Amino acid sequence: MDALFITFEGMEGAGKTTLARWLSERLRQEGIPNWLTYEPWEPRLRELLLRQGDLRREEELLLFLADRAIHTRHIRMALAEGKTVICDRYADSTLVYQGYARGLDIAWVRQMNQFATGGLQPVRTYLLDVPVEIGLNRQRERNRIGAEEIAFHERVRAGFLAEAQREQPVRTYLLDVPVEIGLNRQRERNRIGAEEIAFHEQVRAGFLAEAQREPQRYLVLDAMRPLADLQNLIWADISALQGSNLFARSESESSA
Repeated sequence: MDALFITFEGMEGAGKTTLARWLSERLRQEGIPNWLTYEPWEPRLRELLLRQGDLRREEELLLFLADRAIHTRHIRMALAEGKTVICDRYADSTLVYQGYARGLDIAWVRQMNQFATGGLQPVRTYLLDVPVEIGLNRQRERNRIGAEEIAFHERVRAGFLAEAQREQPVRTYLLDVPVEIGLNRQRERNRIGAEEIAFHEQVRAGFLAEAQREPQRYLVLDAMRPLADLQNLIWADISALQGSNLFARSESESSA
């Protein structure tokens, strides 16, 4: 299989992360090397974007762009190594959140994205579309357990480590992370999800507008459908992309 660059986009609670992880695992089972990644990606910039809740929209945009420039360099290296890259959010999220929803000039944000990525675009963007209220309700449910006090999560972590130590040789691969880091990751997911509904309506409208603008790249999926249906649709599309021998492309190539 040729190396493809695939992205998942959509508003909060649409199921992007779940399907991105599924696709990575499905490719792995098929013996296809791949790299599952996400944005924001660079750890220091991710932490800054997480903790600075009072950032102005221009400051937030520039941090995302700096992160993307670094990230894209690594995406290009993975593609050159023959790995299919699956990315949970990419340049479209910046265009929609900072442009359509936060009110920055869309043409300018598009130009800045082009500069940060060097023109690298995915061959396919899966847009998981879901009504705003339903998406936010899903997100709130995920956030509920994450809102427990740190002491609770320390006990959870200690319990998992105790069970892993008890069952030797290990029959379970335990993904361990310090509590503060794990909760910081959860807060990043929660930060944008805390915006008002009107903001998210603009986000959804922005994604749909971009999908209409680039129908050859976007595949819009109804995120209300059963998970198995979405997985089947995505896998059929991946197979078709491979059959058409598409590679990661640049905006200049796509407009030629």
